[in-house]
Amino acid sequence: MSTTANKEERSLNFLEEIIEADLASGKYKTIMTRFPPEPNGYLHMGHATSICLNFGLTKKYGGSTNLRFDDTNPVTEDTEYVESIKNDIKWLGFEWANELYASDYFEQLYNMAVTLIKKGLAYVDDSSSEAIAEQKGTPTQAGRRNEYAERSIEENLQLFADMRAGKYKDGEKVLRAKVDMASPNMLMRDPLLYRIKHAHHHRTGDTWCIYPMYDFAHGQSDSIEKITHSICTLEFVPHRELYDWLIKKLEIYPSHQYEFARRNLTYTVMSKRKLLQLVNEKHVAGWDDPRMPTISGMRRRGYTPESIREFCDRIGIAKRDNVVDISLLEFFVREDLNKRAQRRMVVFDPVKVVITNYADPDGEELLTSENNPEDPNGGTREVPFSNEIYIEREDFMENPPKKYFRLAPGQMVRLKSAYIIKCEEVIKDENGTVTELRCTYIPESKSGSDTSGIQVKGTLHWVSVKHAITAEIREYDRLFKVEDPSSEEGDFKEYINPDSLKVIRAAYAEPALKNAHYDERFQFVRKGYFVLDKDSSTSGMVFNKTVGLKDGWKAGK
Repeated sequence: MSTTANKEERSLNFLEEIIEADLASGKYKTIMTRFPPEPNGYLHMGHATSICLNFGLTKKYGGSTNLRFDDTNPVTEDTEYVESIKNDIKWLGFEWANELYASDYFEQLYNMAVTLIKKGLAYVDDSSSEAIAEQKGTPTQAGRRNEYAERSIEENLQLFADMRAGKYKDGEKVLRAKVDMASPNMLMRDPLLYRIKHAHHHRTGDTWCIYPMYDFAHGQSDSIEKITHSICTLEFVPHRELYDWLIKKLEIYPSHQYEFARRNLTYTVMSKRKLLQLVNEKHVAGWDDPRMPTISGMRRRGYTPESIREFCDRIGIAKRDNVVDISLLEFFVREDLNKRAQRRMVVFDPVKVVITNYADPDGEELLTSENNPEDPNGGTREVPFSNEIYIEREDFMENPPKKYFRLAPGQMVRLKSAYIIKCEEVIKDENGTVTELRCTYIPESKSGSDTSGIQVKGTLHWVSVKHAITAEIREYDRLFKVEDPSSEEGDFKEYINPDSLKVIRAAYAEPALKNAHYDERFQFVRKGYFVLDKDSSTSGMVFNKTVGLKDGWKAGK
C-alpha cells in the first residue's frame, strides 16, 4: 500500500470543498476552526480524528485553530483532564492559536441571555425537569407552554438576576428560550439555556452558580471567537437549527456549523462514560492503560503520532457514521515502526545452548548487527557473543516434522548476525523437560564473512547468557472479545477479553537495551514492536508490546 501515492491522488472531502469555495468567493480571507473538548475525561481516538481534521484544515488553508475547553459543567470537570488534553494535542503534533475556555465568556454569555429576555425570547421556568419533558410533547404531537412562559420581561430579568445571585436551589428554576413548541425539531421546543448548579468550578471557583447549557455556550463562543467553520459530529445535526436561531436573534458574528461522521474502532468502546467505568472499576490500570483507545493509552503502548495522523488522514471524513477495523490502525502503526524501530534480540521463554567447541569460553566476541535494515542511516551496534546463549524454547523440537527449519538434534541453523550451529546433544531433567542443548559451531560461518559454503534455511535470534539483561514484557491484545461490545446484549463489560494482557516477568535481552529511552521504538526480532514503559525503574525495565509483526488476532480465541 503506497501512502504517498494515495495522498497525492486523494480527492477533496466535502469540508475542503466548502472551504475552497468560501475562500474563492471572498466570503472569508482566512478560516478559523476550533477544537472544543469538555474536560471531563481523557481524549480518545474519536477525538484524534477531530483534532487532525480541525488543525489539518487550517494548516492546509493557512488559517488557525483555537483550543477551547467547553467547561460549562463543573460537576464532571477537572484540571487533570485539561492538562492531559493539552499534552495529547501537542504530542499529535499540533499547536493551537489560542487557549480559551467557555468560562472565559460567562459574563458575556450571561449578558446575551439578558438580551434574549429583553427581546421577549427567553423566560424563567419553575417547572421540574419531568414536567418540562412532558410539556414538550412527542415527535408527532406538539408541545404546550406553561404559565411561566407568560411572565413579563421585567419579572424574568429579576428572576434571572436572582438565579445568578444564588437565591435558588439546584433545579428550582431554569432559563428557557421562547422558540416554537410545535416545531418538528424537538430541540427547538423552548430549549433550556441556563440551569442552577451550586458546584465549585475548576477555574471560576464559586463565582457562578448558574451555568449555560452546551447549546447556548457553543454557538455564542464560536461567534465571539469569529470561528468560520464550526465542525461537529453528526449527533449535532438537530442542534444546528438552534445554533443558527440564537446567532440570528442575538445579531452576532454568523459562525456556521458543519457536521461529519464519527469513526468508531472495533474491539473497543469510545464512550467517555464507559471508559470512565473501566477505569473506576479497575478493569484497566488507568486512562493511559495501553489497552485503552485513549490517545495517552496509545502513546504509552508505543503508537507514534505520525501513524495516528496518517490513519486519520487515510480514513478521511464522511457523512455517515461507521466502524473502522482496528487492524487498519495497526497497519499504519506497523508501517511507521518498521521504518524507525531499532532491532534488538530478546528471548521470552529461554532454553540454554552451550557451544562446546567455542574457542574461548571465558572470553567474548563483539558481533556487528544492523540497528534497522530499512534505514540506511540507522547504523550498527555490537552484540556480545559467548559459549552460552539463550534461544527461544519454541525454536527447538526434539522430534521435528518434515520441513522444520529450526533447531533439532543433528540439524543446523544460523544464529542471527553470528554463526551456524549444529545440535549435538539434548539434556533433560528428571521430568523430561529440556534444560540445555549442546551444540557445535562452524567458525568459518560468521555472518558477513561466511566461507563455510554451508546453506541453512533457519535463522534464530539469541542472547548471550552472561551479558543478558532481564526485563518484564507486557503483551497487549484487544480489550474486548467482540467487534462492537456496545451493541451486544447485557453489560458491555461482560465482553472484556480475559487475555488482553499477558505478562512475562523475566525475559532476556541483549545489553544494548539497557540504554533504552521512552521516546525510542524497538522491534524485538521475530516478536513484534515494543516500547519502554513508564513503570520501568532502576530495579527493572518494563517493555510494552505495541503491535505484532503481522496481524495475529483471531476473534473468539
